[in-house]
Amino acid sequence: MQWKPATVAQIQSLLVNWYKKTRRQLPWRETRDPYAIWVSEVMLQQTQVATVIPYYDRFMARFPTVTDLAGADREQVLKLWEGLGYYARARNLHKAAGVVVDQFHGQVPADEKLFKSLPGVGNYIAAAVLSIAFGLPLAVVDGNVKRLLSRLCAMDAPVNRSSSHKQFQAMADRLLDQSCPAIFNQAMMELGALVCIPGTPGCSVCPLFDHCIARKNGCIAHHPRRIKKKPIPTRHIAVGVVKKGSTLLITRRKSEGLLGGLWEFPGGKVEKNETAPDACIREIKEETGLEVTIASHLTRVKHAYTHFKIEMDVYMCRYVAGEVHLNGPVDHCWITPSEIRKYPFPGANLKFIPLLIKRLGLSHPH
Repeated sequence: MQWKPATVAQIQSLLVNWYKKTRRQLPWRETRDPYAIWVSEVMLQQTQVATVIPYYDRFMARFPTVTDLAGADREQVLKLWEGLGYYARARNLHKAAGVVVDQFHGQVPADEKLFKSLPGVGNYIAAAVLSIAFGLPLAVVDGNVKRLLSRLCAMDAPVNRSSSHKQFQAMADRLLDQSCPAIFNQAMMELGALVCIPGTPGCSVCPLFDHCIARKNGCIAHHPRRIKKKPIPTRHIAVGVVKKGSTLLITRRKSEGLLGGLWEFPGGKVEKNETAPDACIREIKEETGLEVTIASHLTRVKHAYTHFKIEMDVYMCRYVAGEVHLNGPVDHCWITPSEIRKYPFPGANLKFIPLLIKRLGLSHPH
């Protein structure tokens, strides 16, 4: 749709004034440091604000500058990210920090092309960081903004179809207040997060009440449009806690890919017509070369990823024979239960580690 310039100016004014009065006090809003803002935006991708705050505070306390992050061991970075999910974000941020130190003298580049050349920096991160930290007139489009635009402009483009992004970006560009892009972008995201929420939005307190076309047309319930996706498949996984003397075996995943660089208890997929205990024994043999027997069933864990879910049966296993020869994992370690806290684990492992610690008769290491 085509907004008249006067209408656009009115929307901008209403939104900016609303944000100045009602914005949440968040730690990354208390700084103009581009590195700190960058860290927050990376963490906020796919993750709610309330979850991010404690992670952000710990991360910035440990790595207060981009130079500190670049000089850190990746395992330290992953450990601080543990439980936040989407670990490629952490790996890319760590890599990007190294590039900033090596190529840009430790200064986050204010140039869009240079900033987007860094690992993990796409259109959203670039627009958010460069507009908020440097005042560049780049419109942000995230899930909150898409939902807001979908209703405000009664857009029929499905918000979860990648080909629709250009339409949302064009509309965001049209509405952007170029005189204060930092405030405007944050206002759009804030309005989507607090007022124009999924389900039933708070239209009665919305500053754009008089301009919302979906509300005027009585079709709020039809926006945003979404394409129905196929059901997410569930995979059955069997994992073994291999005990040898007073030590437990953990293995490290390859650097890239899903959960790259994290440590875990070995195991894998239960094949068709295979029992979970048999799969556990087979997977440990295939991955590590060790022969084990099942001592007991510890628990069943359910965990969801973006494109699939898992049901994980966890077994206590006795070491029988063999030396570790890895096939798949890139490293292994025999650790005492008290050392578990030193290593970064995936979320599914974190769900059963407290029970494991209890079973082994120790207090929780976290």
